Amino acid sequence: MARDLTSTLRMPPARVSPTKAAFSPTVMVAIIAMIVAALYFGQEILVPLALAILVSFALAPFVIRLRKWGLGRVPSVLAVVLLLFALLIGFGSVVAIQIVDLADNLPTYEYNIRNKIRSVKAAAPDGGVVERTSEMLRDLNQELKEATEDPVEGTVGRATPEGRLDVVEAVPVEVREPEPPPLQALQDVTGPLIGPLTTGGLVLVFVIFMLLQREDLRDRLIRLVGSHDVRRTTEAMDDAGQRISRYLLMQLIINILYGIPVGVGLYLIGVPNPILWGLLATVLRFVPYLGPAIAALFPIALSFAVDSGWTMPLLTIGLFLMLELFSNNVLEPWLYGSSTGLSPVAVIVAAVFWTMLWGPIGLLLATPLTVCLVVLGHHVPQLQFFDVLLGNEPALPAEVKFYQRMLARDPDEAAELAEEYIEDKPLADVYDAVIVPALGFADQDRLRGGLDREAVRGVSEDALEVIDYLAEEEITAEGPTDDGAAAVDRPSEETPILCIGARNCLDEAAAAMLAHLLARRGLSAKVLPNDVVSIRKLSRLERDGVTLICLSYVNPAAVQHARRLIRRLRQHFGPNVRLMVGLWNAELSDGEPQEVIAAMGADLLATSLRQGVRQVETEVKTAAPGDVPSSSAV
Repeated sequence: MARDLTSTLRMPPARVSPTKAAFSPTVMVAIIAMIVAALYFGQEILVPLALAILVSFALAPFVIRLRKWGLGRVPSVLAVVLLLFALLIGFGSVVAIQIVDLADNLPTYEYNIRNKIRSVKAAAPDGGVVERTSEMLRDLNQELKEATEDPVEGTVGRATPEGRLDVVEAVPVEVREPEPPPLQALQDVTGPLIGPLTTGGLVLVFVIFMLLQREDLRDRLIRLVGSHDVRRTTEAMDDAGQRISRYLLMQLIINILYGIPVGVGLYLIGVPNPILWGLLATVLRFVPYLGPAIAALFPIALSFAVDSGWTMPLLTIGLFLMLELFSNNVLEPWLYGSSTGLSPVAVIVAAVFWTMLWGPIGLLLATPLTVCLVVLGHHVPQLQFFDVLLGNEPALPAEVKFYQRMLARDPDEAAELAEEYIEDKPLADVYDAVIVPALGFADQDRLRGGLDREAVRGVSEDALEVIDYLAEEEITAEGPTDDGAAAVDRPSEETPILCIGARNCLDEAAAAMLAHLLARRGLSAKVLPNDVVSIRKLSRLERDGVTLICLSYVNPAAVQHARRLIRRLRQHFGPNVRLMVGLWNAELSDGEPQEVIAAMGADLLATSLRQGVRQVETEVKTAAPGDVPSSSAV
């Protein structure tokens, strides 16, 4: 029985699944290079398509809402597209009126600009940086002129019949280009607009088509990508749509809450055309990093030109700094949360990558496109590396990070991880979910030969140091603990309990955690190392007053060792002592605990510290009901 149970009792593996690659690294690099090349050389079609997908995600909820209200598919799409056109035309009209008004007033600001330049020059000390730089530039310009001109400027030599060279004045020559024909002038004006207008037209066609054929495109994508796993494909598509739509909605709300204060603030400061700058600030914030800077640059420059002093420019700069700090530190964390699922580093890397690939349009599309990659990595095992590299989920579970910090002999950071975990959960959960599994990983590495005795001892010492730190922090804290008891309870000396690390120092650290939890419940618990129950030293162990012994194992497969140790302890303490075995990392199904208890010859079995504390409290209550404080959740 014990042999069979030992083969089934195994610690669950660490919750870190390596990324799966369907191809070799060389083939994967070649595929990625081909995809990047296709994105670069096919941007004439791919950029409008990506913009159309982004706009479709933004408009799809409105189309769906109109269809639920009883409007047909085609009327719903046309109504939403026409509404979008109306908003764009209205926005463009307001911006155009404001720009014309600004252009009419610009000549009146020339005098203030000249005065400011003179004041800056006058404020610089004689022989200062500004003056020396100006003189240097003038000297360099003069030398370049002398090097490129003829020895005698404005003259030319002419040979006479006698062979002399007469110097005569040169005749100035002016080259005039003929006036371009009307068609050429029209082409020069409209040429730069052809590209953006073509892109806009393609985007419009794609958007209308995608909104009209949304369900058909979805079904075709499922057939093409994941007909063998419709559930996973549907989840991926829904996840991507929800994340991008939520991102666009939150971005719009943030931009509006940013643009309105910009317009109002500039109006109160006195900067001309505040409506124009508020609208531009709202729109330009859709472009990460670069957009807010451009939105602030123009009104700040205009404030320098308008005001004869320095009050208006300083107030304008202060307004934008205050709004940026408020938006970045209050609005965005509050409204965004984890809506996109991207890490901060991923946002920056994506912005750089897509900008280098597609220019300013790539910067606008960086976040939505990267969200799609993260969703693919989350749902497609072969692309899991996207989720690991770009997602905002922790790359390592808490217990693995804790174990890694103990391997690095960094108990301070390990304690910080435990403190972060304990902010939302009770201490018993921190022990059961973080520290005990970390000790189990160390024991697994020990059994495989990956850790020598000194390294195992170091892991145990660091774990004990973290436990002591958590106990000290709890004592110095004020108010109730997580279990509803007082912050510090005096342990009762009438019910001694022995918590023994059964096999090694890792088990001793687990026993220390159990003793700490029992002390929090007002129970007297004493931690003993494994060598005190060895055959040579067990006879020296005091037997008086011991009513309960708790054996701690971080290796759940130690059933045979527990059976031998329990037999030895019963011979020493007699049949009246109660024995509980803690297989802290074991996962048992229904019916298995009784089989394990029978195989080991124990009285009690616990697979978590929380469960062990409850069982110890029940045992002590049964022995002496009036001496133990009332129980509550640990």
